[in-house]
Amino acid sequence: MITREAVLEELKKVADPRGGGDIVSTGLVKGMSVEDGVVRFVLEIDPKDREIMEPARAEAEALVAAMPGVSKATAMLTAHVAAPPDLKGQQAARAARQGPQRVPGVKHIIAIASGKGGVGKSTVAANLACALAAEGRRVGLLDADVYGPSQPRMLGVSGRPASPDGKTVLPLRNHGVTLMSMGLMANDDQAVIWRGPMLMGALQQMMTQVQWGELDVLIVDLPPGTGDVQLTLGQKFVIDGSIIVSTPQDVALIDARKGVDMFRRMNVPILGMIENMSTHVCSNCGHEEHLFGHGGVAAEAEKLGVPLLAEVPLHLDIRMAGDSGAPVVVSQPDSPQAAAFRKVARALIEQGVA
Repeated sequence: MITREAVLEELKKVADPRGGGDIVSTGLVKGMSVEDGVVRFVLEIDPKDREIMEPARAEAEALVAAMPGVSKATAMLTAHVAAPPDLKGQQAARAARQGPQRVPGVKHIIAIASGKGGVGKSTVAANLACALAAEGRRVGLLDADVYGPSQPRMLGVSGRPASPDGKTVLPLRNHGVTLMSMGLMANDDQAVIWRGPMLMGALQQMMTQVQWGELDVLIVDLPPGTGDVQLTLGQKFVIDGSIIVSTPQDVALIDARKGVDMFRRMNVPILGMIENMSTHVCSNCGHEEHLFGHGGVAAEAEKLGVPLLAEVPLHLDIRMAGDSGAPVVVSQPDSPQAAAFRKVARALIEQGVA
């Protein structure tokens, strides 16, 4: 049975390209997990060293994969820049005084959130971004769901973003939307196994080290819940508003309330709620069914004192369009399914937040 100690011993064979010993002794190996023959770890590096460290990453991954008892090995590079010890206190104090900051070149930031997973938050984010682009806005979409990134598939984007200087990242673009996602940095079947500090560092890098250019609005597709990513976003950056996505189901609404409460505690305006999978109309007979209940989000929005922005139906075309890489707003712009997203986009523009 493979052990963590055995893996570390094997990794000592990989020299640190920067000099000073092997990648274990120089402290590059972080976040290792060994479970049922699957080994995962990251090499925590300075962003400027990414190019010279890639061969070491590949060598380390290959060495571990060849070990007896290892069925799969995955090594990833993650950028981390540590400030000199005597400056950390000063930086923390400065950050506390400054509070949330604007992202250069980005006029507005809108967070798309949900209390629980599986309610279609990413589908809403992708279609809303494309709808705003169709209205002539300069739109960026940040897929901040690091553990379950889906926006590359939904927007039909593939390939790794370039970094000409090793410090800034050039995002990819499709359907008039500029996209950055952790899904572009890892293989489709590769899990991102990070603890909170690494997660928060990745979010800050994607916000500040990506060349977003001049944007009217940056849509941030958040992971479900009320965790590290949401807190970091609200504490570090000025968010102009948030939209909560939920199904009418009571279980989903319980968690949606928590999402609203979180943003209110962080003093982030609630732009409204969107009821997804609101109703289903049979394509054969036209019979309408409310599979997850009816009117639950509308009632909850009224109770919480926030607007109900749209009721999006449960429709096969919306699902198929997302899976094909062309959201329904792009593939069927005049369809009833796209109308709800176009309505929300126009409402946000009228409010002056997009």
